[in-house]
Amino acid sequence: MIGLDTNVLVRYLVQDDAAQARAASHLIETRCTNEDPGFVSLLVLAELVWVLDRGYGYTRSQVAGALNGILTAAELKVEQPDLARNALIDYGNGPADFAGYLIGHVNAACGCGTTATFDKRTMKSSLHSLLR
Repeated sequence: MIGLDTNVLVRYLVQDDAAQARAASHLIETRCTNEDPGFVSLLVLAELVWVLDRGYGYTRSQVAGALNGILTAAELKVEQPDLARNALIDYGNGPADFAGYLIGHVNAACGCGTTATFDKRTMKSSLHSLLR
């Protein structure tokens, strides 16, 4: 298994640098298979959302579509995919950013009763509580 960095996924998805996009596409399409998938960590997912949103101006719907594609690709193995899916669902339905929801789900899975936050958008999630 080979780990995939955020910049590899960005080049693969965005195709904005011809040489890097070609290299990323070749790696993902030839080396990442059902039997030997590329590994995508939760940190890479969080960074990817940030880059697509802030760097490329993707809409929430476009970002959610990209994440869904990664989560459903047999050639990719996502770290803790159930937590990533739950964060993606919350991101699609709520006002906060993907990383905030992902943090809440990871913390809950680790036994936290809540995740303290100053983020008023994230605290609308049942996983978070506003720190005052």
